[in-house]
Amino acid sequence: MKYGMNLLLWTSNVDEPIFPLLEQIKGWGYDGVELPVFDFNAANFEKTGAKLQELGLGATAVTVCTPEENPISPDGDVREAGLNRLKQAIDMCAASGATHLCGPIHSALGEFSGRGGTDEEWKWGQEILAKAADYAQQQNVTLVVEYLNRFECYFLNCAEDAARFTREVNHPHLKMMYDSFHANIEEKNIREAVQSCKDQMVHVHISENDRSTPGEGGVNWDATFAALKEVDYDGWLMIEAFGLALPDLAAATRIWRRMFPNEEHLATHGLAFMKSRWES
Repeated sequence: MKYGMNLLLWTSNVDEPIFPLLEQIKGWGYDGVELPVFDFNAANFEKTGAKLQELGLGATAVTVCTPEENPISPDGDVREAGLNRLKQAIDMCAASGATHLCGPIHSALGEFSGRGGTDEEWKWGQEILAKAADYAQQQNVTLVVEYLNRFECYFLNCAEDAARFTREVNHPHLKMMYDSFHANIEEKNIREAVQSCKDQMVHVHISENDRSTPGEGGVNWDATFAALKEVDYDGWLMIEAFGLALPDLAAATRIWRRMFPNEEHLATHGLAFMKSRWES
């Protein structure tokens, strides 16, 4: 098992100013980090990749799609822009050594149509993601589709649907992930949700119901870890948490009040919690 920490708790940028933070994360005992990919400055990602290699830290990455770059848009030009955005993000993964590009890369974050997903959107999304996966394969990167809860996305909202989406594409570099925050809202039965996606699940976000310190909220962690162990999951357990340090991100993630003492508390206690639950 590999234990990681998503850098979005502190920053949305990848550049030299985060190097002391990377050293701290290594010192706390993590195996790797998840890099935010919201700009596409290859030089910064290359420098960060060199620092990660120096520290012996692994890396995955996370990004989103925008309304102007949406893989399921009815506008073909917008879908093509979505593909180009994903290719740029894949390039940043290759530059930094990140092995997985995760996130709601199937559709625009926070964009709603007033209805559920359509068959046409399903087809458009699969076509764009298949092309992106071809490009990712050339860069030795795996795309990892993340389903979101109904308040953030209308297209993929549960493990079963996300697994069916990637399973039908049937590409070795397109898989899906499980996120305990979204599952806590959308899934009726944690074990059944994990079982439904076990052949497609290659990444896990450990995220508390209030987006704060794992183990200090209301997620059913007994069921979560039992289900992951039952399917012999052996990838990243990556903490994803958000605070007030980044005003734009706090607004996007609807964080209006401090939910933890400080970032170090969340990172260190979260790591200890994951290890105690997995290794017990």
